[in-house]
This record gives sequence, structure tokens and C-alpha cells, in this order.
Amino acid sequence: MRILLVNPNTTASMTAKIGAAAKAAAAPGVEIRAVNPDFGPPSIEGYYDEAFAVAGLLAEMAKAPDADAVVVACFDDTGLDAARAATHAPVVGIGEAAFHLASLLAPKFSVVTTLARSIAPIEHNLVKYGLAARCARVRAAEVPVLALEDESSDARRRIETEIVRALAEDGAEAIVLGCAGMTDLARDLERKAGAPVLDGVASATVLAEGLVRLGLKTSKRNTYAAPLAKVYQGAFAGFSPRSP
Repeated sequence: MRILLVNPNTTASMTAKIGAAAKAAAAPGVEIRAVNPDFGPPSIEGYYDEAFAVAGLLAEMAKAPDADAVVVACFDDTGLDAARAATHAPVVGIGEAAFHLASLLAPKFSVVTTLARSIAPIEHNLVKYGLAARCARVRAAEVPVLALEDESSDARRRIETEIVRALAEDGAEAIVLGCAGMTDLARDLERKAGAPVLDGVASATVLAEGLVRLGLKTSKRNTYAAPLAKVYQGAFAGFSPRSP
């Protein structure tokens, strides 16, 4: 089984960390290929960055048409719907995966993300996925994504502080880490919190693997049907859809 894990930003150190987390979660014999585009934003923090990250995500998917499943390793699930239209393989976003698994472990969960500008996109996705009622609150630790790659930053302390507040003030009984760059913190934070702490990378890897084992593929009936053939102009000409 081959799972393609795409980090839609261009930060290779984060991709390596994400890939290691996915490999640790995967069953023996599952091949994890972690990649990132060489064009686009170095981090995805809000709607503007998302818009410029989708093309890179799709470009990486096009290089691996034989993947049995794809994991979109951005917590905002950047480009998830477009990715599902681009392949028959199951495509799992780390945000959606973590939300669903958290809802199986606790009646209410809180999300601890990076910056406040990411709160609205995450809340939007919770409504879209039908899980808004299960989320007690989306909190921001006010940590820039790239600070998670800097060992000298106080990112971990800020995240820990928000987890403590979420469990004490929100009525949350589980925590979802709201950034792929937090993946290496999950187990340590869980031990300190005394409650489930879910990492979206591991969650999505396990769900993607399960879908493949069940022989399930993305529905092509309507919404995620292959895009209609047409010629794109300018810088996007190389992304022009061709007849299936």
C-alpha cells in the first residue's frame, strides 16, 4: 500500500517531521511518501496563503498517480475538495480526520491552533463536516507556524497553556492539535494533559490506510467527478484538465 502525504507548504523540515509521524502511525508494509511543492507559501496561515497553496498540492499529486491514498497535511484541509476531484484514490484531510476521531473519544473536544486568523477557517470546516456541535471551542496559541520549527521559541509552552485552559474552561474532554507542525508534540502533550490529544497527521494516516484496506474509493458520481476538459490560460496552463 502506498500513501502519498502532501504538505501543501514549501517547508521541507516540516515535511520530514510530518512524514516521520505518518510512518510511526502506519501499519507495517505501508509505504509513506511525504512531499511538498517547491512553489507556494512556506506556511499556511489563513485564507490568502491557502489560495496559493492549492496548485502546489495538485502538482504533487499529479506526480504520484499510482498512490493508493492521499493525505492532505494541512490542518485547514487546504485544497481537499479539489484533491478529491483529481483522483479516484481516497483523500483524507488531517483536520477532518482529527475531528472525527476526537468525536469518537469524547463528547466535546477543543482545537488548539496556531494563530487567531486560523480560527474562522477551522470553525467553517467544523460546520461543513457537521461536527461544530461537538467542538467546545477553537483556541489560538498565537504561535506562527514556522515557530514550531524553531526549538528556541516558546511555542510548546503557549500550546500547553491553551490545552490547560481548554480542559479547565471549555468543557472539553479531548484536544485536537490544529496544525500539522505540532505532530511531534502530541504524545508528550497528552501525558501532561491527562486527556486524549489528537494529531491530525496520525489520524489521517490511519483513516486513509483503513479506506484502502476496505477497497473504498472517492465517489465520482457528481461532486468529486473528474474536472471537465478545458484549456487554462497563463501560469495555470499546465493544470488544464484533460478528458478522463
